[in-house]
Order: sequence, then C-alpha cells, then structure tokens
Amino acid sequence: MLIEGPIFGEFEAQADKPAALIGPNAILQLAHAMEERIGDARMMKVMRKAGLGILPAGDCMIPEEDAIAIHHALAYCEGEFAEDLVRDSGARTADYIIANRIPRPAAWLLERLPASIGGRLLMMAIGQHARTFTGSGKFRAHGPWRFTINRSDTHDWVEPPASLFAWYAAVFERLFQRLIAPGCQCTDICARGPSTRVHHYQISQN
Repeated sequence: MLIEGPIFGEFEAQADKPAALIGPNAILQLAHAMEERIGDARMMKVMRKAGLGILPAGDCMIPEEDAIAIHHALAYCEGEFAEDLVRDSGARTADYIIANRIPRPAAWLLERLPASIGGRLLMMAIGQHARTFTGSGKFRAHGPWRFTINRSDTHDWVEPPASLFAWYAAVFERLFQRLIAPGCQCTDICARGPSTRVHHYQISQN
C-alpha cells in the first residue's frame, strides 16, 4: 500500500547511526489494526507523521527506527486510543508468529505440556530470535514467567515511547494465551512508574 506524503518526516532517525533491523510485522500488523479500527485516512496521517512513504513488503527485515517512529506518531495523532491500537497490533503479531514462524508440531507440543515446562521452552525459543523484535535492545528471560526488555544501551535518538513497551507485553500475552494457558496475562511492571528504558514483565495465570 502506497502512503502519500514525504518519505522523511520529523521522526527521521539520525543518518550516521547504523540501523538495527526487526521483523516487518512490527509495522504491518499495526497498520492493519489502524486500517480496520480508525480507517484509511487516520492511518495515513499516522504514517505520514512517522515519515514513512510506503509500508514494508513483509518479506525482509526493516530498520527498528521506522517502528519507533510510528509509535511516536501514533501517540501524537491518536492520543489515549493509541494503547488500544498497540495492544491489538501486538495480538495480531503473535497470531502471525504462531501461524507462520512456529512449526506446527512445536505449537502442538507447547499446548499440551505443563505450563511451567511449556513456558520455559517458549521463553528459550523467543530468546533465540529476540533480535527480530528488540532490534538493538536486549531481551533476557528470568524463568518461564518473567522477562526484561533493556534499551538502555541502544542510543535511541529519542526516548522510546511507552506504546513500544506496551506492544512487547501484548505480543507475549497473546503467545502465552494461545500456546501455554488461555488465562495468561503479561504485565509491564514499569508501565506506571518513572520513564525508563529497562522494563520488567511478569506473566501470570488466571
């Protein structure tokens, strides 16, 4: 889909820093959520504000700065509604991962293992592919129910938006709900505290 507007906008990253790459669904699934829930016109406004002229094709990695720029633009354009859109896009991203990136025998096994074992295996698998969603950030699992996203050493050109960390929580919550236990919830423990680039997450079973 072509997005009218400038390729480079006010959220453009600093050109002298090499771009870390992440999976394209960080943008694609958010675009799908916006298109369905707020319509094409408002979605295009967010994309233009982010300085993106075209959505990624979906067959290659993308600069993480593009995803961060969209989160900033979404907060600016949609305000409080941004969190709902981000959580929707996180769930969509997890559904895509399950359908296209996790072998069916592995998903079948995770769904039938005891939650503590399945959760540990899922965390291990996520850790092996963490760069596809953290980019220059760092992922660390603390057993099957806790993990940390650390962006303190990434030299982000602007402070990462809160919605980026909410997106991480939404992706993990959906993965654990579908593969480990339906009642799982993922909470960003740092979400209501002072601004920080190190976020700790807790997954609970209800």
